[in-house]
Amino acid sequence: MTYFMLFLGVCFVLGGLAVASNPSPYYGVVGLVLASVVGCGWLLSLGLSFVSLVLFMVYLGGMLVVFLYSVSLAADPY
Repeated sequence: MTYFMLFLGVCFVLGGLAVASNPSPYYGVVGLVLASVVGCGWLLSLGLSFVSLVLFMVYLGGMLVVFLYSVSLAADPY
């Protein structure tokens, strides 16, 4: 179980680095989804299922809307 928690922690940090280091919002979204899913899995393994569900719904719901808006603005030439 300790190795599983360590693996989730490393994946969470790598997902955060993927969000922060990618200049393209397309790849930043992939890092955001990875970090959010791993964070939810981490909370689930600690027994916090409701907090995990709230994190998944609110964080991904809100942030993906912002990323979609920024992608649509970046694709518009005018």
